[in-house]
Amino acid sequence: MVNEGQPVAQLLPDDRSLDALKEAAAGCRACDLWQKGTQTVFGEGPPQARVVMVGEQPGDQEDRVGKPFVGPAGQILDQALEAAGIDRSLVYVTNVVKHFKWEPRGKRRIHQRPDREEVAACLPWFEAEIAAVQPRVIVCLGATAAQALLGSDFRVTRQRGQLLASTLGPPIMATVHPSSILRAADEPSRRLAMDQFIADLRLIREYLG
Repeated sequence: MVNEGQPVAQLLPDDRSLDALKEAAAGCRACDLWQKGTQTVFGEGPPQARVVMVGEQPGDQEDRVGKPFVGPAGQILDQALEAAGIDRSLVYVTNVVKHFKWEPRGKRRIHQRPDREEVAACLPWFEAEIAAVQPRVIVCLGATAAQALLGSDFRVTRQRGQLLASTLGPPIMATVHPSSILRAADEPSRRLAMDQFIADLRLIREYLG
């Protein structure tokens, strides 16, 4: 179903299961990002996951494959989860924006940060995912996801690793997006960033018990 310009709240199906939400989101045109994105990239994971991890938006590989966190950042996330002792198969992964926003640079498609209007337009899909999964904790990966859920004044650099109350029900913890580790200036910086990321995820493991 294609509904250009129709708000997400009007596209949400009566059946709020993840499968039904994913099917409904496939035709979402609530903002203009569908014009560049190859497809809607909905969340993926067990319907009763204890942890939901949410990033900014799908990247180039995710846009082509149609699954979240399958590119280089996803590989970093997988490594960090394993090091932290969290079973990746028990985690639901998604993004606050479901289409890839990019600009051409030669033959490459370069990521662009979604604006507030695009995030706001897409956020009801994420809220429906949380209502369907009912996780024990939400982990925001990066500033865009954290500010979408915790307010524009939130700063990951100051408040990472803290469990905070949320209007969504489960508490929220924010940490860096794994793509930031890939952008580190050199190998020592990457190792340090990865160690800090793993330390944040270990807090989640301890919280889950």
